Amino acid sequence: MTTPASPSRAPSARSIAAQVLARVDQDGAFAAASLDTELSRAVQLEPRDRALATELAYGTLRVRPWLDARLERHAKRGIAGLPAKARAHLEVGAYQLFFLSRVPAFAAVNEAVDGARAAGGAKVAAFANAILRALSREASNEKVSVEEAIVASAAPWLKASLGRALGEEAVAPFLASGAETPPLGIRVSTPDARDPWIARLREALPDASFEPGRVSPLAIRALGAGKPQALPGWSSGDWTVQEEGSQLVALALGAREGEVVLDACAGRGNKTSALAAIVGPGGAVDAADVHAPKLEALTRELARLKLSVRGKYAVDWSVGSSDVPRDFDRVLVDAPCSGVGTLRRRPDLQTRRTADDLAALATLQGAILSRASGHVRRGGYLVYAVCSVLREEAEDVVASFLASHADFAAVPFDSAPARAAAASPDASSLRLLPHVHGTDGYFLSSLQRLP
Repeated sequence: MTTPASPSRAPSARSIAAQVLARVDQDGAFAAASLDTELSRAVQLEPRDRALATELAYGTLRVRPWLDARLERHAKRGIAGLPAKARAHLEVGAYQLFFLSRVPAFAAVNEAVDGARAAGGAKVAAFANAILRALSREASNEKVSVEEAIVASAAPWLKASLGRALGEEAVAPFLASGAETPPLGIRVSTPDARDPWIARLREALPDASFEPGRVSPLAIRALGAGKPQALPGWSSGDWTVQEEGSQLVALALGAREGEVVLDACAGRGNKTSALAAIVGPGGAVDAADVHAPKLEALTRELARLKLSVRGKYAVDWSVGSSDVPRDFDRVLVDAPCSGVGTLRRRPDLQTRRTADDLAALATLQGAILSRASGHVRRGGYLVYAVCSVLREEAEDVVASFLASHADFAAVPFDSAPARAAAASPDASSLRLLPHVHGTDGYFLSSLQRLP
């Protein structure tokens, strides 16, 4: 009789987090996509363990340089030469020791050592055990806030650039905002629909949190709500998921019912759908993006929301504008950027960006803005936006554009929500900041083509 093979060990929250970190290292994978993949495979994982895996993966990524420095104090040869998976288990274990007091130290050490053994063998396991036990003693005698570790982990170029954009006093608060769990953004169809939907969602999930947004009159901020697709209103298309700052970017365009609008960098269509709802059946929205598959995803999402676009265009604005119509009432340019404003959601971005990237991005942003501006009618409006707060991608791009386009001027926002969020009602630009507005970080500029 043949003895059946023993089943493979089910993934745990810690092993999933380590796998995500290893994929970020080895494959250059995006953490969010990797985590979604791993969680979709671990169908047996309890909700609390899914939440723990998410916290461990993102938390470790946010403070990884700080953790590595602490680990290397006890490793004469460093940890860079370890197998990626073994190193990831060390980092996840260290994160738990310093920042997750609810996880017993012995559990954090034991599972990290087991993971290191599976990834690198007995010698690597012994090495991990010695280091983590030393760190466990340190962590029990030293109180370090995760905010301090996040600030210490930020790349020097990023701190310098943030200082130029925000002022030195705002650098630490901006970075430290990554310690808070960002809410899920829900966008309802009209401001009047928000309070009824908050009441309905609270009734359906009394243990979750549903609060009105701070800058978007359409926003509901949700925490602990689980998968959006399981909530009331999703299947009927009564609302969609959209980060609150992203909602304000669409609202900042000031579109009116019956107008014809272009979303020049539409992506998967969050802002496109917001604009389509605003202009209504008497108006029209066209969507353009360099990635044709994203335009197909946009079509599916708008259909779910019972909305539509007039035209879709696969366009590389840095090369040309293809057959996109002209004379739009309003054009939104939400340009590709460094993504610095989304660090609290995408902490792995720091490993993908350098100071040298900013110049190349600014050149691309300027080219897109210049080309798209030619599709604004005389007297029409254009909003330039990036999910970054850095001057190189913000004021500097706009100043360069205005210097070479005498037919455009910076003007106050033609949008009540944007004016309310700006420093003054007459401001022609604004920054949304996580530690001030509770949103991701954005820069927006309001421009008008002169009559």
